[in-house]
Amino acid sequence: MLSIPEQPLPVLQQKRPKSPEPLNLLSSLKQLIHHPRTWLLMAILSLQVILLFSLGTRPFSRQDLPPPYGSVAGSIVLPEQQEEHDECCSGRVFVYDLPKTLNQEILQNCDNLNPWSSRCDALANDGFGQPANGIAGVVPENLSPAWYWTDQFVSEVIFHNRIMHHKCRVMEPENATAFYIPFYVGLAVGKYLWSNTSTAQDRDRHCETMLSWVQDQPYYKRSDGWDHFITMGRITWDFRRSRDPEWGSGCIYKPGMRNITRLLIERNPWDYFDVGVPYPTGFHPRTDADVTEWQSFVRNRSRTKLFCFAGAKRSLIRNDFRGLLLSQCQNESDSCRVVDCGGSKCSNGTSAILETFLDSDFCLQPRGDSFTRRSIFDCMVAGSIPVFFWRRTAYFQYEWFLPGEPDSYSVFIDRNAVKNGTASIKNVLAGYSREEVRKMREKVIDYIPNFLYAKPQEGLETVKDAFDIALEGVLRRFKEQGEWGFKWK
Repeated sequence: MLSIPEQPLPVLQQKRPKSPEPLNLLSSLKQLIHHPRTWLLMAILSLQVILLFSLGTRPFSRQDLPPPYGSVAGSIVLPEQQEEHDECCSGRVFVYDLPKTLNQEILQNCDNLNPWSSRCDALANDGFGQPANGIAGVVPENLSPAWYWTDQFVSEVIFHNRIMHHKCRVMEPENATAFYIPFYVGLAVGKYLWSNTSTAQDRDRHCETMLSWVQDQPYYKRSDGWDHFITMGRITWDFRRSRDPEWGSGCIYKPGMRNITRLLIERNPWDYFDVGVPYPTGFHPRTDADVTEWQSFVRNRSRTKLFCFAGAKRSLIRNDFRGLLLSQCQNESDSCRVVDCGGSKCSNGTSAILETFLDSDFCLQPRGDSFTRRSIFDCMVAGSIPVFFWRRTAYFQYEWFLPGEPDSYSVFIDRNAVKNGTASIKNVLAGYSREEVRKMREKVIDYIPNFLYAKPQEGLETVKDAFDIALEGVLRRFKEQGEWGFKWK
């Protein structure tokens, strides 16, 4: 798996301003009094003073503040506010009608998308997978129908279904400011990634077909792809093959993909056109009430363990860090609860994983097979506080969806200090007071809606979920790009 080393952020050097030369105060004062602009300035200041006194009794309102830019917790738009503004003021979306071989037929051939087993169950129910029937007793009874065994690689299907029913979708391309490409590129390449007989041409064929079709469209030619976007339902490294013998598809490096915005469950932090979106989890609320009830449930949950870890060793990796965490957690059984996910028994989640996160204050989140892992979001949806060991696991990935202050919702521990024994995970986490833990958990709970993909194809009533935030972010980005005045070809 291709990986990019972490790079330190640049340190800004601040220059100390020079002190002004001494002034002849008397002569300067005379010049100032007789200068005509002085009287104009005094008149303006007098008017401002009058306005200040006249508005002094006006009550302060949150409407006086500018709208938030970036991630927001559980965004809710009141019905009366919806009537006062254009809900599509950021833009409107046209969805291309691609050849069926690039989406529908891929789903229809779900039996052949995996070299080991059928993917049909995972892709059922609009991509949410099979209902989580074994979750009874772990979650509130009336919320269990909102839980599914959702696969982590189905965001292409989820986004396509949602955008087809979005209020800002338009049927005529001339009315659009953004163009969506509903290509199931991750599902298409998945069948070839572990095949011993597949070639680079096999892994690139669907992407090349899509680009050939899209590049022939007049609205792509008009913008060179700057106002186009696509969901790629795997990590970015699965689409960044630079040489034929290497892993994955070369889709992102193909001519025509350069300026297309790409929604991925793991992004390259140094590629502007990659945007990280949350991994799908198993909870797909049906209504606003489902969200608020779940938030209340995890807020009031009695947690009996300080921290937990759900994962498996990687025996082929030298100095495997996950194996180290697994051993430490097993040795601290009074404080840590462990779920050993050796083999495939934890794929797409299990009730044991959810219950473990629900019972723990903190959840350990090392990097997965790449820098990110779905468990990050499973953990936070359960109201557990994530503990990171690589900054690229979350902080440089999901800026649109997470709070801007990492310390407000998570803990970062230097992995090298854990490896050499100078830092004890248990001691670090036990050092947080109950009030500090409560505040961090409350921040996580506030942001839970940002990590969810709602069940209704039209979205929820007022709560914005991960899809809503992603689409608004893309439309805002395209609007800003239009103000730049320059774009490369």
